Amino acid sequence: MSVISFDATSRTWLLTTPRTSYAIRLGPDDTPRHLHWGPPLTLAQAASLELDEPRELNDSIGLLAGEELPVDGRIRFSVPSLQVRFADGTRSIEWAYRDHRIDGDELAIRLQDRHYPLEGTLHYRVYPDSDVIERWLTLRHTGDRDPFVLLRADSAQWTLPVLDDYRLSHVTGHWSGESQLHRATAAHGETVFTSRRGVSSHHANPWVMVDAGEATDTAGEVWSAALAWSGSWRITVSRAQVNRLAVTGGFGHDAITWRLGPGQELTTPAFAGLYTADGFDAVRQGWHAYIAGHVLPQPRELRPVLYNSWEATGFDVNEENQIRLARVAAELGAELFVMDDGWFGARKDDHAGLGDWTPNPQRFPRGLGPLIAEVRRLGMAFGIWVEPEMVNPDSDLYRAHPDWVLHYPHRERTTIRNQLVLNFARPDVRAWAHGWLDRLLRENDIEFLKWDMNRPFTEAGWPGEDDPDRLWIDHVRGVYSIMDRLRADHPRLRIESCCGGGGRVDLGILRRTDETWPSDNTDAVDRIAIQYGYSQIYPARTMAAWVTDSPNWLNGRVVPLRFRFHVAMSGVLGLGGNLTEWSRDELAEAAELVAQYKRIRPMVQHGTQYWLRSPAAATAGDGWPGGTAPGGLTAVQYLAPDGAETVVFAWRPAARFGHPPPPVRLRGLDPAATYRDVDSGREYPGVALTARGIRPALPAGDYASAVLHLTRTA
Repeated sequence: MSVISFDATSRTWLLTTPRTSYAIRLGPDDTPRHLHWGPPLTLAQAASLELDEPRELNDSIGLLAGEELPVDGRIRFSVPSLQVRFADGTRSIEWAYRDHRIDGDELAIRLQDRHYPLEGTLHYRVYPDSDVIERWLTLRHTGDRDPFVLLRADSAQWTLPVLDDYRLSHVTGHWSGESQLHRATAAHGETVFTSRRGVSSHHANPWVMVDAGEATDTAGEVWSAALAWSGSWRITVSRAQVNRLAVTGGFGHDAITWRLGPGQELTTPAFAGLYTADGFDAVRQGWHAYIAGHVLPQPRELRPVLYNSWEATGFDVNEENQIRLARVAAELGAELFVMDDGWFGARKDDHAGLGDWTPNPQRFPRGLGPLIAEVRRLGMAFGIWVEPEMVNPDSDLYRAHPDWVLHYPHRERTTIRNQLVLNFARPDVRAWAHGWLDRLLRENDIEFLKWDMNRPFTEAGWPGEDDPDRLWIDHVRGVYSIMDRLRADHPRLRIESCCGGGGRVDLGILRRTDETWPSDNTDAVDRIAIQYGYSQIYPARTMAAWVTDSPNWLNGRVVPLRFRFHVAMSGVLGLGGNLTEWSRDELAEAAELVAQYKRIRPMVQHGTQYWLRSPAAATAGDGWPGGTAPGGLTAVQYLAPDGAETVVFAWRPAARFGHPPPPVRLRGLDPAATYRDVDSGREYPGVALTARGIRPALPAGDYASAVLHLTRTA
């Protein structure tokens, strides 16, 4: 259960989640101050706590430590979450408490600047089934003249207790190498994680975890925070010499401002936080359950096995070759057929056609109807690739509306992938985009959009607009609004978020989509680390994973079909190869593996995930010098929601003489129960599986993999 309570005497609020507490107090100057974030407290206990004050006024943090929303002014030297420049040039804020409201599971604390017409409301939300706490900020201009400028408007600051040390967990990466998990000691000073690209980016992701350097998968306190935003963002971790650490985060990035006029209001995205005392397993599971319960639009659905035509045909799509692929995909057990890029306008390659969203008459002389009808006859749903936010200069749309793209006057319009970004902050651009998307869905039996976005913002200008920087925020809001309208008007519609791979994966986009494309890299070996990093916050039910051709198109690696399947089966399984060139044996094996995935899919997509052997442990822990070789054993487990069965995936890319795969100790099982191997029929005591472990039955040689499916018998 969750409870929000208030002690009027001490002016203390207590937020209680099922396993944690979060306490706030108004300081003597009406500044909301952090008291506690950790194990459960009663309201009386929270009221008895003392505010944590620095002993010296020249402390590197300043006079006010642990503010819920640090601002400029007085003796403050930490990173401000909120910076405002008023019309007369003043940048200091002095809050006066006005009131608060507790509405079920939401708390709103309303503050007013003592002189200027700025009202700020700190929002908090808790859930009865989650330890995640959502926080966000609303700012309002309460005057009737003189707009002021928001220089920074973070959603919240999270303050940690004083620890002996602090370790940060986060992901870095690049295109086709996303979500690489890193853990390192927090530096003294300020550490900034950010994207200045207009999307959450391949290179970082808007979340961070903090522990004392001692947490493991199964034990230890961990504090974490994730931002629900799909554009540019910034998270700043501040560690002072006196060993205090705080995390502030929000949308936008340095030098981006927002003008707030009389009567106007700005609401920031949620910056959610989660504390656990039970290690990284509990962190991952907490975020996964929160996303399933409070973020995803259709969390109870099982995601279908899809086939996507991109790696088979590239831009060279037509009615004939798509139907040929669809027939093979249906025989393998695919449930959704997705036609990728190349179906529209003058689209023969990436140089032309983006923006002209009508079927190419040479490739589809009868329109999309015959292809969709055949896909439906084969028993599959139909999906299609779109990239609504982009335009090629070589397109009818751009020739008619060159002013619709992001650009500066008197500056070159830089193309990436031969395309420019349409300004979705403009109402006319949003109306156009919604119009053709709605028409495409209404005129065709389309149930799935692969919504792509293949380049970052450059020359992000809006000539003629009084407040051009607002496009950085309003573009993202425009994308959200169109997705929301389409889903409302087309209840059967499901959406995959793609951004040149994993460039737009975050809590904001997941509120409007059903799955994401974590990376354009479909090599099974590389995917293990990508999927491990992805899973630190995001659940397997959102992680699209394809089986594609070998050698892999990106790195030329040759990997057996079964290994490729076993990696993809640990997420939302998809098929992406040129099936018309697969051998008869390969097709038979693929059909068998698709059928196996469908049997275990409820566990993979809706079960509890445990990483039994991480990619890092697979190298450093298996005798590979320096932990650099890709050969050790990695294993991940999924436990059914009712605990009656579990499945383990194990992968060993390279064999090494004298180093047999180590046993893996399963988690979450009943030690008093007995479990039967579905394939071999052998039975194991639950206590042996959890305490001693089991060696996966890997075949000899490189690229060995196995799936262990156990059911509880007693």
